[in-house]
Amino acid sequence: MPDFSLSTETKELLENVSVATLATALYKRGLRNQVIQDVHPVKRKGRNMVGPAFTLRYMPAREDRNQLVEFRNPKHPQRHAIEICPPGHVMVMDSRKCAYAASAGDILITRLMVRGAAGVVTDGGFRDAMNIGELEMPAYHNRPSSPTNLTTNEAIDINVPIGCGDAPVFPGDILVGDDDSVIVIPAHLADEVAKEAVEMTAFEDFALSKVRAGASIIGLYPATKEESLEEFKEWRAKNGR
Repeated sequence: MPDFSLSTETKELLENVSVATLATALYKRGLRNQVIQDVHPVKRKGRNMVGPAFTLRYMPAREDRNQLVEFRNPKHPQRHAIEICPPGHVMVMDSRKCAYAASAGDILITRLMVRGAAGVVTDGGFRDAMNIGELEMPAYHNRPSSPTNLTTNEAIDINVPIGCGDAPVFPGDILVGDDDSVIVIPAHLADEVAKEAVEMTAFEDFALSKVRAGASIIGLYPATKEESLEEFKEWRAKNGR
């Protein structure tokens, strides 16, 4: 894994900004494809998921290698990954953007939660999704999927670089999920992006308050008029932002 540790300060900052704002901050740095596509909360939690990535990669299943007996193997990569994912991490699964068969079900995801994971993301689907949605831990997928993963997928690699929903994910990258979607922040950029996103969020909240009061977006968003910047300074002072 990269030599990076997610600080408590950065984690708290990322818990209070939107994926959309983070996407813009990364766009400024030339990173345009960090949002995991076609992945949604199993159930909205009203709070952000934040944690370093711990990955699992699936490949197309070959029938002679993917019978139910494989689950008896204690080192089966899917089961083993659940048991070794570090607390505070987000387990991210490359399921080949296919929800035809499940990436995991409620028993495995419950075990992941009990072990202290910060969340779970797949570009495939979960079985028993209605139960996973009721867990305290955030979970993201494409859609519910009942068939066992062995039907179409073989779990093959643990904690290697993967693609998830067309986004590159390296072990240790920082995953942030809100009630809309999930974004991948390269680990070395997490501190600076978090701080900038907080600043951006303050201005966005100010601009939204002005628009709700009837203001035009011209000269306000973006702030090309000096008077808008002055009003923003006053608003920050008044609101402690």
